[in-house]
Amino acid sequence: MITLDQVRAFVAVAEELHFGRAAERLRMTQPPLSRQIQKLERAVGARLLERDNRRVALTGAGAAFLDEAYRMLSLVEGAGDLARRVDAGAAGVVRLGFTAVSAISILGPLLRRLTAELPDVEVVLSERVTNAQVDGIRRGELDLGLARPPFDTSLLGSKVVLREPLVAVVPERHRLASVDRPLTPQDLDGESVIGYNPDQSRYFHELSVRFFANAHPKVDQRVHQVLTAVLLVSAERGIALAPASAASLHVGGVVHKELAHHGGDTRVDADPERPVELHAIWARSTESPVVRRVLEVVSAVGG
Repeated sequence: MITLDQVRAFVAVAEELHFGRAAERLRMTQPPLSRQIQKLERAVGARLLERDNRRVALTGAGAAFLDEAYRMLSLVEGAGDLARRVDAGAAGVVRLGFTAVSAISILGPLLRRLTAELPDVEVVLSERVTNAQVDGIRRGELDLGLARPPFDTSLLGSKVVLREPLVAVVPERHRLASVDRPLTPQDLDGESVIGYNPDQSRYFHELSVRFFANAHPKVDQRVHQVLTAVLLVSAERGIALAPASAASLHVGGVVHKELAHHGGDTRVDADPERPVELHAIWARSTESPVVRRVLEVVSAVGG
């Protein structure tokens, strides 16, 4: 059986071509060094060094083995370095879930910063709505998600990474598109509104309900995705509420209107002027070093 000590001993002798200098380099005496070389030659089954009282030289087999010895030592050192980087969270794989709108607001800057700061971390992306992200984390399919609250905080760690305003998305030919002030709930009283599914899009459904608490719009359709709502506005099927970052979708035929601030949001830590929150979520039970490092970058990008 070949050992690393034998390989290192052989490399030292092969480079020095002198047992005395090689022993000094390895901080050992010559007899145990000679025994290491003899054991190595027996394990290999070939003579690797020609040696007499005057000189030491590599045999043909020794020259060939030297190349492989360098590779073996490099592989071992590389494996150790990789293990240390994984342990420090600087290398590994992170499976990241995201929603379409979260991709617009943060995913691009996040991936660029991860490439710059953690080049040995591979990010595997998976587009999923919030509920599917939560399920994926629970099943071990995802390590980290960019999703909307609420979450089961007994199972999931959660950290706000981005806050932004809620806006009204109005067809460009609608009368409210030209109003030169923030829109109030009363402005949308009686208007056709595209709502959100209370199960699949619970977060935006609840934000909409809070905004319309003192108004009575006509909710003709309910959708699962912000993008779908904006596309229906473009088709003049109604007005929708959406995060301000939805403007980056660049859907034609719509105008994004500021909403008047109101005091209906009573959630702890919520910013009434920027009520739309994006959270990083992860499983509390399986938080790894690489997930912690990626979370630091997510927080820095979200600001």
